Amino acid sequence: MEFGVIDVLILSQALWTLNSGIYIKLFQPTRPKPLLLKNGSSIISVSDMGISDEEWEKLQKAIDWPIPDQITHLNQSTSPVHSSFSIARLKESYKVGEKISVTITARDHYKNLKRYGGDFFQAKLFNSKLKASVFGEVVDHRNGTYSVAFLLPWEGQAQVFVRLEHSSEVVQIIKKYWDSSFPRSHYLGYFEGPGPNKTRISEVVECNLKWGPDGSWKKGDCCCEYKDIKTGTVWQCLRPKKLSCDKRVHHSHGPLENPLNLFEKDLFSKKLTNVAISGDKKIINVLSSTAAIGTVEKCRSGLRTPVPAGFYLKDVWKSFVCNTRQFSPAQMGNCLKNKIVYLMGDSTTRQWFEYFEKKVPGLKRMDLHTNPAGSPLMAVELKNNIIIHWRAHGVPLRYRKTFINDLHYISNDIDEIAGGPHAVIAFTYCAHLVFQPITFYIHEVAKIRQSVVALLSRAPDTTVVIKSGNTAGVKDIFQSDWHMLLEDTVMKEMFRDIDGVIFLDVWQMTSCHYSPEHIHPGPIIIDNEINMFLSYVCPS
Repeated sequence: MEFGVIDVLILSQALWTLNSGIYIKLFQPTRPKPLLLKNGSSIISVSDMGISDEEWEKLQKAIDWPIPDQITHLNQSTSPVHSSFSIARLKESYKVGEKISVTITARDHYKNLKRYGGDFFQAKLFNSKLKASVFGEVVDHRNGTYSVAFLLPWEGQAQVFVRLEHSSEVVQIIKKYWDSSFPRSHYLGYFEGPGPNKTRISEVVECNLKWGPDGSWKKGDCCCEYKDIKTGTVWQCLRPKKLSCDKRVHHSHGPLENPLNLFEKDLFSKKLTNVAISGDKKIINVLSSTAAIGTVEKCRSGLRTPVPAGFYLKDVWKSFVCNTRQFSPAQMGNCLKNKIVYLMGDSTTRQWFEYFEKKVPGLKRMDLHTNPAGSPLMAVELKNNIIIHWRAHGVPLRYRKTFINDLHYISNDIDEIAGGPHAVIAFTYCAHLVFQPITFYIHEVAKIRQSVVALLSRAPDTTVVIKSGNTAGVKDIFQSDWHMLLEDTVMKEMFRDIDGVIFLDVWQMTSCHYSPEHIHPGPIIIDNEINMFLSYVCPS
């Protein structure tokens, strides 16, 4: 949602930001390497994305995914029924802090071992009675086998759980349509204006993103174009028949368009998607240990996120990143005293706003005359001088009918914040971008990064938190956890070396919990997310 793409190629200079400040680097106009989108409709260069060649190569490595063989029959795809997992060299007992190794073997529907990787497995270790679980990172060996190294972080029993979310063949279908400009998601623009005899005229038209020099969603003189001056993002709406382009008032989501052919639809069937695979169900016995587990590190920016980032025990998230704590409602109010909290992004940060609204004593929502779940929202608590804002990010956004003027690009909003020790910014930027090419997502994150660096340059004591995307629950061509995982990877990589930024990995928190997966996590997960967030705002 941000950035002037063609203009950048003409400019002789580009602003690059470093931890220590800002300096100017000359562009070499012939240097950017063009990227051809799969449908051939538009050439996207590295400079269009707002990054360097070196950074693009790093991002490509970070999000690289194995490419499967071409198949002609569903039975050649990975079968959740015939795939399995086993625990290597299982012992009678372990001690807290030790690890176990799990091997996953992928087979097709003929029970043949797959010869290539690319399957999207999710894995966790759990104990239902203890309400304990921990995330396991799946390593792809690109030969049909995968491995997971599980940490054993609690005393008691544990079991392994593995599910095949998508076969490698399905991942490639998702990637094909993600790389293309096929409009899987449509949007609506609402135009209103004066008519004859003091009447009002209303028209509703289809809208979508314009990305790339010739990447129009519609061709010819079809559309009204709306270019954000600061970010350069161009939004298009079909030209209304009666009203002029300046009469656009509202925005909302429109219909979804399924691009899959019959064979592809079969590969996406529910019996093949997000299915638990069979394996070693033996109980793992974990004994107590005198060795310390966890960390006493004070929560601050600059800390790396390990794998696992933490674990649940009795429904409480124990972080391995830093020393998090549980906040009572009164402690929440004390922590947020004299703070202005800016929550930005999608409905998952709106969940945070609603959580604070319920938990912080005396915090009351102001009537901004928006929809109760709409944007923007604001709540205040006068005694402790607490102000909490929430605003949805700009288009593309699949959202209920709302005033277009109430949808702001995150980078623009950050540019308007003075910052300081009283200012806390938390944003997420993930779920609504899965309908657009990854190159556009990179461009958007680059603009947000530029604004964050500028903010921290003028006010380095501002608290800036990035909430990662979470597992969505949806597992189809429109929205998949695979999309979310790669976007999280891009966001993490692009902010990796930016001092003063905190990255909350809620992906692991949502993927390993026993609650049913949903784009809006349940109260237990939100409670743990907020406690982790506040541990950075008010470190012990």
